[in-house]
Amino acid sequence: MTRRDYNDPNGIGDEIKAHIAILGTIVAAMWLLEFVDIALGGRLNYLGIYPRSTIGLRGILLAPFLHLNFQHLISNTIPFVVMGWFVMLRGIPEFFKVSVIVALASGIGTWLFGSAGLHIGASGVVFGYFGFLLSRAYFERSSLSIALSLAVGLLYGGLIWGVLPGRFGISWEGHLFGFLGGIYAARELSRR
Repeated sequence: MTRRDYNDPNGIGDEIKAHIAILGTIVAAMWLLEFVDIALGGRLNYLGIYPRSTIGLRGILLAPFLHLNFQHLISNTIPFVVMGWFVMLRGIPEFFKVSVIVALASGIGTWLFGSAGLHIGASGVVFGYFGFLLSRAYFERSSLSIALSLAVGLLYGGLIWGVLPGRFGISWEGHLFGFLGGIYAARELSRR
């Protein structure tokens, strides 16, 4: 593990540039795929999760990058960037570990227990970050994790209702399993 030197202004600047580059690349990939999907008449969306079907397994990895339309993509982009950056404040390696855990938890949970039909979107990852940031304060009990939990609770506390069945066409299963994956990630990573 590398130690950050907070007295070195170039070190902090370089780290922020890396954060922007990573989050920007992921978001650019989602947006580029949405443009391609529109050009292909929505055919990329069929690469999403179809619960309990063999072909739907590929969606476990691909679904977070696919969106129904630009409105769907916009609604996921902003919380993905904000909460993704909060996760990344503890380090880039932790961001990738959390991202993989919550994406797999959301995808596998949706594939196993989701309602019939197509499930796509980054909201499972967003809910995973939400669960991670809220529960990390409990597992770590550090001032930074408590401050981030409070900030996330104030900014996005209403998201919690998204883990319950509600509106038609919303994959609450992806939200729920992403959220649970975030709690699991917080528990496991705080032990280290």
